[in-house]
Amino acid sequence: MPSEHTWYLTEDLDDFLARAGDFPRSRPTLHTVLLTVTDTLRSRGPHAYGPRNPLYGVLGAQSGGVRAALLHTPPHPLNLTPLAPGAAAELAACLLARGHSVPGVSAEQETAAAFTAAWERATGVSGSLRQRQRLYRLGELTVPEPVPQGRARAAGAPDRELVRRWYEEFAAAVGQRASAAFAAEWADSRVADGGVTLWETPDGTPVAMAGVTPKSAGQIRVTTVYTPARLRGRGYAGAVTATVSRAAQQAGAQEVLLFTDLANPTSNGLYQRIGYRPVADFAVYGFAAGE
Repeated sequence: MPSEHTWYLTEDLDDFLARAGDFPRSRPTLHTVLLTVTDTLRSRGPHAYGPRNPLYGVLGAQSGGVRAALLHTPPHPLNLTPLAPGAAAELAACLLARGHSVPGVSAEQETAAAFTAAWERATGVSGSLRQRQRLYRLGELTVPEPVPQGRARAAGAPDRELVRRWYEEFAAAVGQRASAAFAAEWADSRVADGGVTLWETPDGTPVAMAGVTPKSAGQIRVTTVYTPARLRGRGYAGAVTATVSRAAQQAGAQEVLLFTDLANPTSNGLYQRIGYRPVADFAVYGFAAGE
């Protein structure tokens, strides 16, 4: 049985969930990505995010108390829960011993910086900051005024191609990698489960979208808020975000969350006007060998 200071790595989701125990839900807000992604992998299979098998890990045995967890769905960055000092170097050594390639890391900013430094020391591969993010939690919802003309509606099967294209455009705008296959799978799954809402003008033209994750550990996360560049500045993003945020509350979510890119002051200001309040700052680093 591993000690509490040992990383245990596995490609078996059930094994990971058994060893992680209640840890993912012990801090559901900070662990939101871990919770929602593992739920997706459990429902849609191990290749929901790419053709390679995911890797999971826990720091510490269940009997000794789990201290941290990791999730990697290649080709996306490694996702880490907050780590104590020293754990990042141990993790880098474990991943290298396993021969596991890491294209980048996404985590709370101190953890992301610590792992990047550890990976650089262990491999000689340089890391670069790709994005600074802020995690927000919804407080009192306020619909931004003026509300643009039009209405919100759930995206349906006829909107699938539009949703796929907008997802690709969104990913490119925020510097994420999204293959055509992943964008198509994202559109299919979110449209099928009612996870995409469109804002349309009075003549029925869609002008913005917002996605949400399924409820997990009492929380729903707003994702992929997108308005095509030519249509921005008209209140569409605020209207659709307020709509899905209210719907999440009405669906019984104890917390409604979202991530923003800190390089975009417009979106950060908008979400705060709607009622979102900062929780923690995150960072995404890329490693040269994985570019």
